[in-house]
Amino acid sequence: MNNNDIFKKLRVALMLRDDQIIEILELVDFRMSKGEIGNFFRNEDHPNFMECGDQVLRNFLNGLVIHLRGTKENPKNPIDVISIHKGEAQPKEFKKTAASEKPKSEFKPKTDFKKKPSTNPKSREKKQAPKIQVVEKVKFNNGKNKKS
Repeated sequence: MNNNDIFKKLRVALMLRDDQIIEILELVDFRMSKGEIGNFFRNEDHPNFMECGDQVLRNFLNGLVIHLRGTKENPKNPIDVISIHKGEAQPKEFKKTAASEKPKSEFKPKTDFKKKPSTNPKSREKKQAPKIQVVEKVKFNNGKNKKS
């Protein structure tokens, strides 16, 4: 198991996004771009894959301790921080409002759209052009000359 695998598993377990990882790294004055962090999570056969070094993982773990526990002056409860991440990671449910509960029959377009007349499948067959033979019929002798 390499550093990239550890980094990936921590990201999934703690439900962290790339911008949250950047904030965690900035807690220990370690700056990285979002693209560089994304390269750690790629497949090994991808051309932009980058191996996570010991320094990056060490700084992430130190920043994670500060992010979850807080500092001596301002301590935090790690479970509260994780529950906040869990709430942010889950998609929000769509709530129906009074406007969205109106029946769809009241919708009136601003412009008039004309319907095209339906076509009969039999009429389509009549409109097709006759097939034209591109290649003439050729008789092959398989390389043998016939004696007449």
